[in-house]
Amino acid sequence: MTEASDALPGIEPTTPSPARLYDYYLGGTNNFEVDRAAAEQLRSQMPDLADAAWANRGFHGRAAIWMAAEQGIRQFIDIGSGLPTQQNTHEAVRAVAPGIRVVYVDNDPIVATHSKALLTGDRTTTVVTADLRDPDRLLAHPELRELIDFGQPVGVLMTAVMHFVADSSDPCGLVARYMDATAPGSYLALSHATYEELPPHAVQAMRDVYARATADIYLRSRAEVRRFFGGLIIVPPYQGAEPELEYVGSWGADDPELADSDGSRVLYCGVARRP
Repeated sequence: MTEASDALPGIEPTTPSPARLYDYYLGGTNNFEVDRAAAEQLRSQMPDLADAAWANRGFHGRAAIWMAAEQGIRQFIDIGSGLPTQQNTHEAVRAVAPGIRVVYVDNDPIVATHSKALLTGDRTTTVVTADLRDPDRLLAHPELRELIDFGQPVGVLMTAVMHFVADSSDPCGLVARYMDATAPGSYLALSHATYEELPPHAVQAMRDVYARATADIYLRSRAEVRRFFGGLIIVPPYQGAEPELEYVGSWGADDPELADSDGSRVLYCGVARRP
């Protein structure tokens, strides 16, 4: 990507952003030197950083495909979608059923810049620049309304985004607001970073890096993440498991024990149905 002197309007090249940091964790190139330096600082205290990002990305894809293939979901809202990478949501679910409608949502303007170039000519996918902390405005956005029929079940994807929402913004209430807007039979896939399996120096490094970014990070416990699913019916993460939260590497994995890496334990996740 171009650096500070060539940055696009609305994009802050001198402050790390969650979308660009995540892109770098995944080996992408849509990032600036400030993002790379911050990411490497974090990696020095958290060697499994890339593993955590890829485990989360794997959960995102498996959950979306499961909704499309097993539950017949034909429309998705990907909130906090981040920059385009491998196996983007519309690409993953359309391997199941062509024509599935997907709306990507992110508050970083760089996401729209790169995503719209990828989606040129695609009338069943769009990108909306909006802040998830303003659900009324987001849900009323004309581009979202053009593609999403709220009278039919929707797949709501909120992976690795709610840990950027402070308690003061009522993160559980925000998730409930989005799910309340959907029809019965809709699904939520959510993942969230935790401090519970990390050494103190890694937790502090994560907080330090994001304190200098465009969004702070708020690591939460398993019990706190579980509250995001209030009023919803959690599905078992894999065959033979109880319907509860899981680490991102293990959800939907063919061999959950083999998939349970140290990096995957950085994030809890779950998929749940709106009754």
